[in-house]
Amino acid sequence: MEYQIDATNKVFGRLATEIANLLRGKNLASYEAHLLPKHKVVISGVKNIAFSGKKEKQKKYYHYSGYPGGMKTRVLENEFEKNPGRVLRAAVYGMLPKNRLRDKIIKNLIIKS
Repeated sequence: MEYQIDATNKVFGRLATEIANLLRGKNLASYEAHLLPKHKVVISGVKNIAFSGKKEKQKKYYHYSGYPGGMKTRVLENEFEKNPGRVLRAAVYGMLPKNRLRDKIIKNLIIKS
C-alpha cells in the first residue's frame, strides 16, 4: 500500500506525526506494534511546508564532536534552505519508536522535492 501526501501549506509538526502514524500502520485495524508494516509514504511539495510560530528562527539542531569546543549549532531556517527533505525525515525519525524497527520503518518514507 502506498500513501501520497502533498505537503504544500501543511504545518510541519502535524504533518510529521501524520507520516509517522502512517509508516507504523497505526491507522489500520490489523496494527501490531512488533511487525514491520509494508506501507510506503510518498511526500511531495516539501519546499512549501509551513512552520507555526517562530520555529524557523528559534529551533536549533546541535551536533557535538566529543572534543572540547566541538559543539556545532545550526538554525532550522538554514537547514531547511539546504535540504528540506532531511529536516522532515529527521522529525519523523524522532517520532518513531526507539527500537530495532525504526531504521527499517524509515526506509519506507520517500521524499520528492
